[in-house]
Amino acid sequence: MISLNIDTKEKHSISPYLYMQFMEPLGTADASVDAAWDFTEKDWIPCVMDKIRELGPTMVRFGGTMIDYYHWKEAVGPNRIPMINHCWGGIYHNQVGTHEVIDFCRKINAEPLMLVNMESDGFDNWAHPKNDGDRLGTAEEAAEWVRYCNDPDALRLEHGVEEPYNIKYWQIGNETSYRIRDKLGFSLDGCYDATNRFVEAMRKADPDIKLIAWGDKTFTGENWIKKMSTVDGVEMLAFHHHFGSGLPDSPLRGTAYRDDIDLTWLHLMNAHKSLDKHIRELRADCGNKRLAMTEGHFGLPGRNRNEVLSSWGAGVAYARCLNVIMRHSDIIDIATMADFFGNLWQVNAVMIPSPVPYYGMPYLQPVGAVMSLFGHHQGEKALDISYEGDVDAVASKTGNTVYLHIANTDMHNAKQLSLNIGTKGTMYVIAADPKTEITPDNLDVFAVEKVEIDTADFTLPKAAVAAIEIELKT
Repeated sequence: MISLNIDTKEKHSISPYLYMQFMEPLGTADASVDAAWDFTEKDWIPCVMDKIRELGPTMVRFGGTMIDYYHWKEAVGPNRIPMINHCWGGIYHNQVGTHEVIDFCRKINAEPLMLVNMESDGFDNWAHPKNDGDRLGTAEEAAEWVRYCNDPDALRLEHGVEEPYNIKYWQIGNETSYRIRDKLGFSLDGCYDATNRFVEAMRKADPDIKLIAWGDKTFTGENWIKKMSTVDGVEMLAFHHHFGSGLPDSPLRGTAYRDDIDLTWLHLMNAHKSLDKHIRELRADCGNKRLAMTEGHFGLPGRNRNEVLSSWGAGVAYARCLNVIMRHSDIIDIATMADFFGNLWQVNAVMIPSPVPYYGMPYLQPVGAVMSLFGHHQGEKALDISYEGDVDAVASKTGNTVYLHIANTDMHNAKQLSLNIGTKGTMYVIAADPKTEITPDNLDVFAVEKVEIDTADFTLPKAAVAAIEIELKT
């Protein structure tokens, strides 16, 4: 029997944006936005939207690497200008721009987060690419975008949109520090100076927006976040986390993960440790700024295509990562563990067998299933919890309801559990064999089962992930 002792004294508030999703047009790498867009109807595909509502993201970030050569004016109004997707390949049609992203967010009740082109993050090859025009993004261009969205802007009115979009969250810079070892992109001082220019211009456009600057460490060990934490007018510092098992000789590659499921499980259950270490390093130097993990997922050989990520073992590994985020929710305001939707990358939360519905219906990858489960059963205040045994658990509370997120880290044995609070509870659980992989032909393999439990003695199946709700007596 594993005893879980929950202290019902409320701690810090938990941000509602720890289950955000990240939308980037990925060109020929993954149809992504194109796979979710109906070019005939000029609208989002209904069955995709239904699945996204099931996922329930609380925030949607638009941007990514492609923002370094993105001009927002090419994607508003009736006359869209297609652009070369220099990083991801192909031509991006720009039929999905500001208006369509905001419409998407409103349809799923999510907060938008827009990423701006900060002088191409210092990458001259994207600011002035061969056989293309000037793709450099200026501070004034970013400020104009803020005014277009949040003011009674003449151009937006010309486009037939009377009410402002009132976008609160904006990010300046994306993975700015990651290519410094190749002497490409901004230096730390260059990023600091450019960020200050953009903060000044964007805050003049709207003093009430919330700004996020790039703050992650470099591959050369330079303490990027310590200096970026001194930028005035920025609320949060962004970082990304792409990770493997953290152990040598990892089988999380190709189809090697299928050869020895116990070894694969061992590596998957170790993967969350790098995220915890990363966050601890950043929080030590972030000053009075909050943290925003605006991209995070496994980064395995095969350019995000590793099939192990369709297996339930990966779902349990992602549950442990989400619990790490919860343990750091006193400092993290935005987080994600997936690349949202597409028809190719296995790091997506939603897979779209394109074209839908002819080749199948959209479905949640294991990471999406776990994010949906935890996101729909999440408290507003953090609680302390203690235990010993082969489980991974965090707790939270809203009013008189306590929420428990728990994973059984034993792939072979169920666990008998007891809670020190309540007498009855409801457990929403996903239990599957770790080697089970979801495909368009078996869409119910990660279905959530609702089980009424006695909190003094209940069973968590082997390799299961659950969200438990307990109503406390008033």
